[in-house]
Amino acid sequence: MKKHTATLGSACLITTAMLTGCGEKPSPSRVEQPKKDSAPVSQVAVKTTSKAVIEQDGLTFRDLNADGKLTPYEDWRLPVEERVADLVARMTLEEKAGEMVHGTLPGKNGFAGFSQDGYDIDVATSLFKDKHIGSYISRLNMSPADLAVENNKVQALAETTRLGIPAIISTDPRNHFQYVLGAAESTDGFTQWPEPLGFGALNDPEITEQFGDITRQEYRATGFTMALSPQADLATEPRWPRIIATFGSHAGEVSKQVGAYIRGFQGSSDGITPEGVSTVTKHWVGYGAAVEGFDGHNYYGRNAQLDDTSFEDHIRAFDGAFEAKTTGIMPAYPILHGITVDGEPVEAVSPGFNKQILQNLLRGDAGFKGVVVSDWAVTRDCSEECKAPTKPQGVREIATPWGVEDLTIPERFVKGITAGIDQFGGEDQPEIIVNAVHEGKLTEARIDESATRILTLKFELGLFDNPYVDEATAASNVGKPEWRALAREVQAKSQVLLKNADKLLPLADSMKKVFVDGLNAEALTARGFEVVTDPAQADFAIFRFSTPSEKLHPNHFFGSRQNEGRVSFREDDEKYQQMLAVSQQVPTILSVFLERPMIMGELNNTAGAILANFGSADDAVIDVLTGKVSPTGTLPLELPSSDEAVEAQKPGYADDSENPLYKRRAGLTF
Repeated sequence: MKKHTATLGSACLITTAMLTGCGEKPSPSRVEQPKKDSAPVSQVAVKTTSKAVIEQDGLTFRDLNADGKLTPYEDWRLPVEERVADLVARMTLEEKAGEMVHGTLPGKNGFAGFSQDGYDIDVATSLFKDKHIGSYISRLNMSPADLAVENNKVQALAETTRLGIPAIISTDPRNHFQYVLGAAESTDGFTQWPEPLGFGALNDPEITEQFGDITRQEYRATGFTMALSPQADLATEPRWPRIIATFGSHAGEVSKQVGAYIRGFQGSSDGITPEGVSTVTKHWVGYGAAVEGFDGHNYYGRNAQLDDTSFEDHIRAFDGAFEAKTTGIMPAYPILHGITVDGEPVEAVSPGFNKQILQNLLRGDAGFKGVVVSDWAVTRDCSEECKAPTKPQGVREIATPWGVEDLTIPERFVKGITAGIDQFGGEDQPEIIVNAVHEGKLTEARIDESATRILTLKFELGLFDNPYVDEATAASNVGKPEWRALAREVQAKSQVLLKNADKLLPLADSMKKVFVDGLNAEALTARGFEVVTDPAQADFAIFRFSTPSEKLHPNHFFGSRQNEGRVSFREDDEKYQQMLAVSQQVPTILSVFLERPMIMGELNNTAGAILANFGSADDAVIDVLTGKVSPTGTLPLELPSSDEAVEAQKPGYADDSENPLYKRRAGLTF
């Protein structure tokens, strides 16, 4: 056995095919060697930056615990379960507890991890070495090449810890395009696709899986190994701000879309692969049944209303996730009212603290064996400024301990772990878990269960052998031209043609003069149109806008950032009156971003064409207007006919408003 050391900052790398393991189960004190007559063992990719590498039998391994010996958890030839068991046995209680919080990587010159300047490695060092935290969300906004460099720095820091346990680096979605008035397509390098609701409009799981596969490659090229997505939530309350991130309102269709998304991200139809990205499917379960549409991030949105019949639909939407073996599940925020589990009323606490929801339904009925990651801030205290702020809330006022407000923070940790949480999102206090064990409120065996699940995922992702990415190729492996072309085509195809009076679309060659509001005039000019400022001089007009909304809670951190309240225009809305007036003078096209269902009102009668989108760049809209691409989307949810119908519908039921203007799956073709 030879020991080779690599100097800090250098790298030792061996690459061939990955191998799952071989041989019978060895004892923790020895490593069983492959039998002489067994098939040759292929070297896996091994890379270090500070620890030594070990050579044995012509093969190379990382010496993660720096003891000069090949220990079982370092031996990539062994089955994952044996490597995990060996590692857990070597860990201190503090190290295991550190795996049970999902922290935030600190950013330079930013707040809450948001930064364009990279990670603050000095601050991160304490999180790794003092708190032993092993999973983090990244909120960096940088080029792919820079992201690769920064994420490699994090893995290099993880390697310097006592046992060299690699980090999981997670991210919220980076590959969707939300229309913002006056803003161009994102330039962060990642391909930009419609929001999930756009995939719901296409209703083609093969395209969704292709999207997931491309995004998987972009994430792994830049060092991200966990996606805090997809949302399997049903869009059942039309006013809910998070509808755009769902796949729609039909449980069976959502289930198929979610399964396809996970297969693409994780790299197979049978769970995670070493080249995959772990998915954390959310939010288990019933999140979309928000009372009055108010979101559960906020104190005023902490309740969801269902009954046992509607609840079954919300559960069925997750079937595809379990079939595809999603690696993670994130519980929902709001307290679920009106339902029973096994004939018993559900405790009035949010699902992250609810044993009936996590144990009986998730672990029991659904048979889920992966990692349960809580949503963010569930253990924090919700102060009076959190509940009813008198001034704009800051990050420190964010808290979501719904149903357990009267418990202390340590009591919330204990209740959550007892209910079934493996990892607390947005937390950096693993010492609370350690103290709970010392005080006899939790057993170390229970901590071992969660640590085992989390570490198993890290081994399955291949991180223990090579957690690093190739910085030189990161930029070329993100946003490839063929991927961008496909993403733009999907942005165009996913649009829904709701009305096309007198076959206004596609536009005739003679229609060149356009009055425009909300769409980039330069994009139209580049396509041969003449933009005029007087509707009377135009051949046609186009208005681009989003579903109406209100800011009903401007002092709440999330309330100030979310579109709440009505989904209809008011008679005195200037924009509405302008569109009505213009549409009575000249053929008018409405291009509406349906981030929530919209009540069209008189616009449905006066507009010549109505084209809905779920995240499409201006060029993708023009592609449809000119007939370069035919819209093939259909509505993934119904569009109500009136405010009264919205107020009368039940939050937990899909598409149940009276006399909807457009039913689910409405849509025309050219």
